[in-house]
Amino acid sequence: MKSVLILGGTQFVGKRLVQLLIDDGVEVTIATRGLTADAFGNQVSRLIINREDSESLYTAFKDKEWDVVFDQTCYSSQEALDTLNALTGKVQKYIFTSSQAVYDFGINHKEEGFNPLEFTPVLKTRREYIGYVGYQEAKRAAEAILFQKAAIPVTAVRFPIILGQDDYTNRLKFHVEHVKDGKAMFIENPDLRYSFIDSGEAASFLYCIAQSDFHGSINPGSQGDCSLGELISLIEELVSVKAILREDGELSPYNFPGSWSVNTDLAQSLGYKFTTLDKLLRDLIIYYS
Repeated sequence: MKSVLILGGTQFVGKRLVQLLIDDGVEVTIATRGLTADAFGNQVSRLIINREDSESLYTAFKDKEWDVVFDQTCYSSQEALDTLNALTGKVQKYIFTSSQAVYDFGINHKEEGFNPLEFTPVLKTRREYIGYVGYQEAKRAAEAILFQKAAIPVTAVRFPIILGQDDYTNRLKFHVEHVKDGKAMFIENPDLRYSFIDSGEAASFLYCIAQSDFHGSINPGSQGDCSLGELISLIEELVSVKAILREDGELSPYNFPGSWSVNTDLAQSLGYKFTTLDKLLRDLIIYYS
């Protein structure tokens, strides 16, 4: 892998991935809307694209080729189709950043729990996908388009919730600060369970899976899952403050409609190692407190 195109690459996991590639001497091209500055200077090439404007893709990718494309910013079936068409003959492998949201709500989902070859996608733009259910359909449909129509190997990396000191969503930080500062919050269902992955390990996984011969769908992440109630108890333990939970408290950003957790046996069987969930959560809670 000597050259890559990254659709995205200026935030969170994308930034970590770009740096890994640069450090390893890979030629990196970042394709974004050009609205978010990056700190890579002349170490990368840049293209301006709009995922909702297919002509911008054809214009940006004209007369160019890369070994691998990392698609970090696809949020609709239409975008998946337009990008695949615009990159025909220009890349040899497609790494798609997907989500555990492709599975129905529940726990311990294995990869076969959603088969993109059996899903019938409807072409929609990102603005037509609303809320959690819309996000779920968008990722399912994008996977389906890519796996059903691509003439090159496709890998869908179904990430669980990504955590890290660089997490701009601040969702875990929200919980730590509310407990530590004695601010009330509302958790509708403390028994819901979620899987997590460290942001640095997420970037490393993307890089390594692109270098491997693997293609298909795969779940990376720390083994096991954690309920919201268990998370709050761990925060209480580490900050030595009792959480204030009540219905008039500020709504937890982890109030999803159901549990979402994945089985990571396949990734581990291929030799990938991830920080234990307990250590990941403890280290970040201590960092935020």
